[in-house]
Formats: sequence, structure tokens, C-alpha cells
Amino acid sequence: MIRLLIADDHPVVRAGLVGLLSDEPDFAVVGDVADGEAAVRVAAEVHPDVVLLDLQMPRLDGVAATAAIVAARGAQAVPRVLILTTYESDDRILAAIEAGASGYLLKAAPAEEIAAGIRSVASGQTALSPQVAIRLVDRMRGEERPSLTARELDVLRRVALGGSNKQIATELGIGESTVKTHLLNVFDKLGVGDRTRAVTLAMEHGLFD
Repeated sequence: MIRLLIADDHPVVRAGLVGLLSDEPDFAVVGDVADGEAAVRVAAEVHPDVVLLDLQMPRLDGVAATAAIVAARGAQAVPRVLILTTYESDDRILAAIEAGASGYLLKAAPAEEIAAGIRSVASGQTALSPQVAIRLVDRMRGEERPSLTARELDVLRRVALGGSNKQIATELGIGESTVKTHLLNVFDKLGVGDRTRAVTLAMEHGLFD
């Protein structure tokens, strides 16, 4: 039997998961809790094989709870953590996996996919929803291109050609302050702090192609 602990702050969702997974012949739900701190505490008490964690929970979120559960080295085997959530942003996915999660599934996944993911994680493998797997592969390959608007690209192209803010404003028929605003947006989206790095990174991502 695969012993499960379920952590989700939504009572209806939590009850639904308990009912759904209890119907599986090889699953035994040994606990369900409503926040991250309780998940860490109860995991240490009941020693589940797999902990299903939501990301957005009170008192301790799923990423912090994952790290705490995985770090709890004791006489019993450390439970494996499977994130089950509605959130699929790159930063949240990477944070959860870096914290020690063995899988990341979306709540919208079919019941059989969730059950299969639990079995995979319990057997020492990983479990990623198809959407999450694609995002991670793209991220690792560096293929995910920053999303700049057409006007932001126009401004950045002219910066790459050596144009000043005043020259760019004249060429595009906009105010110089508007050019500055577009550049600040570009810096923010690319995660850079100056014009040279913005142009370099845009070229690396093929944004001028």
C-alpha cells in the first residue's frame, strides 16, 4: 500500500482528493491537513510514502513545506513530495523542484494521471504533467523567449543601432518620456539594468530575427 498525506487549504478540494484516492486499491490516505505547517508536522508523525502538497497554503506555502519535509532526516524513510496545484508559472515549478519535490501535477489533470503520478513518485521516479514538462524543457534549453510588445522591440532595435532616446522618439513619433517608459519595461521583462545588456540578451534570444 502507498500511504498518502494530502495537504490543501480548500476543504472541498481536500475532501474530493481523499475520496478519489481512497478508492484506489493500492492507496491508503493516512492524513489530510489544511496548511503547510501541519503537513510538515503530520508527515513526521504518520510517515507517509507520498505527500500531496498544494502550493498556495496558509502558514507555510508548498515550496517551504516541501523543503522542510525533504530535510527531515530520521529513522523513517523521508516521504516523497508531489505538488498538486493550479499554478504552473516557471518560477513556481522550478522553486518546488529545487526544494525537493519529486513531481508537479496540475489539479485539472485527469484522475488517472494523478493516480499514475503518485505511483511513479512512490516508486522513486518523477511525475510531471505534460504542460509542466514542456515548460521545463524549454526553460532548460533556453528556448523560451521573453515577450516584448512590437513597440518595445521597435525601441530596442533602435537602441541596438546606437540611437539616443531623443533620436528614437523622433523616428517613432513619440515622446522621449515614452521611449524611457518602453525601455524600463524592456529592462524589467529581460531582467537587466542597462541598454547594453538588454540588446545583448535580445540578440541571444533571437528577438531581432
